[in-house]
Amino acid sequence: MAQVLEFKLPDLGEGLTEAEIVRWLVEVGDVVAVDQPVVEVETAKAMVDVPCPYGGVVTARFGAEGTELPVGAPLLTVAVGEPADGRPAGDSSPAEPAESEDARGGTPATEGSGNVLVGYGTAAAPARRRRVRPPQAAPAAPSTPVANGRSRTARPAAAQARTPGAADGPVPVISPLVRRLARQNGLDLREMTGSGPDGLILRADVEYALRAAAAQGRTGATAGEPRARADRAVEPAPVADAPGVTRVPLKGIRGAVADKLSRSRTEIPDATCWVDADATELMRTRAAMNAAGGPRISVIALLARVCTAALARFPELNSSVDTEAREIVQYGDVHLGFAAQTDRGLVVPVVRDAHTRDAESLTAEFARLTEAARTGALTPAELTGGTFTLNNYGVFGVDGSTPIINHPEAAMLGVGRIVPKPWVHEGELAVRQVVQLSLTFDHRVCDGGTAGGFLRYVADCVEQPAVLLRTL
Repeated sequence: MAQVLEFKLPDLGEGLTEAEIVRWLVEVGDVVAVDQPVVEVETAKAMVDVPCPYGGVVTARFGAEGTELPVGAPLLTVAVGEPADGRPAGDSSPAEPAESEDARGGTPATEGSGNVLVGYGTAAAPARRRRVRPPQAAPAAPSTPVANGRSRTARPAAAQARTPGAADGPVPVISPLVRRLARQNGLDLREMTGSGPDGLILRADVEYALRAAAAQGRTGATAGEPRARADRAVEPAPVADAPGVTRVPLKGIRGAVADKLSRSRTEIPDATCWVDADATELMRTRAAMNAAGGPRISVIALLARVCTAALARFPELNSSVDTEAREIVQYGDVHLGFAAQTDRGLVVPVVRDAHTRDAESLTAEFARLTEAARTGALTPAELTGGTFTLNNYGVFGVDGSTPIINHPEAAMLGVGRIVPKPWVHEGELAVRQVVQLSLTFDHRVCDGGTAGGFLRYVADCVEQPAVLLRTL
């Protein structure tokens, strides 16, 4: 007998709590195989094809293209198995999605593959994968139009009517990151009303409650009052926009970048030092390497090689600060991030184990990650876990900048454009290839002597590449 299983938006990892439906890859009535991609979604970090862990006939889809859904919201339902009359599942008109055994706490007849994301296996036992779920509601929530023509899933009536402090079931929280954030800040989730389906409490709800508490001088349990009440307490009456004003939502990559930059400037006491360097010999060295045949070496790969050598001498800058434990965490491996501007916004892909790579390997990895960034194919794992960032803003035709540290890292090296300038070389005025280098660092992890020593070593390697060879 056919069984209708519900597939929910999976936890995409790396702290992501919602995703926007970009494109459906299947229609109602289509037959899908186990692990077949069924929808393309955009998170705050990447475009992701989401595969369905069940094989069968699609009986319903939830959310139009452009709809933003929280983790745990229904994506689609699949009829699995054969009906009693022998007809293939899905021959008849699709009925209202039935609650799956998994949703009721049991085990469905067909477990599927267990995979929820391409490249991210979930081979752990079902007991480990199972999460606390809020009570089931009607499968498809009505959508409401918004100004940009897209629709958003309306909040169910059950969530709107939730009474703060009610103890009639589990707290509607799926993400362990949301629970940890609330616990660290003394919030009682039972006294909050979530803005997600069925009153699901999202990370945005917890952060909003904290901001509301800070605005009113309150902390701890008093910050967990219903969000609707906090809205009235801290938000002024809306003011009509003047003609010609355009509002751009801070969401997706732009929203993630805004949150990260704000957090960096709020938490990190940063300082910047800079120096001009004569890059003539570095450029000659690169030209000689490329003239010798083989894969071409990029300038950023050479600068990355210099960075890893400098971090070996000044490991204080390859670190982060654990504010809760009041400890500086130094890393033995260098996972080098680099800023990449794309049509979707600024992203920072990470070259894993950069300290073990030569210039040729670094060039290849930079090229691969840059292309993936431009096409939106970077995975969340390729966008996180960096320990130090290299920012080549010279590609924009500027000489200098004061970079904002990529939280929670401790430092970022900025590189301006390399251009011919008058320079005193060997006691005479000459035209040389000059570059400005700037280092923004977390003053908690080191003082100016360490930061200056790092930057001076980088400049020496740029001016005299033989300095780098002596340290290899």
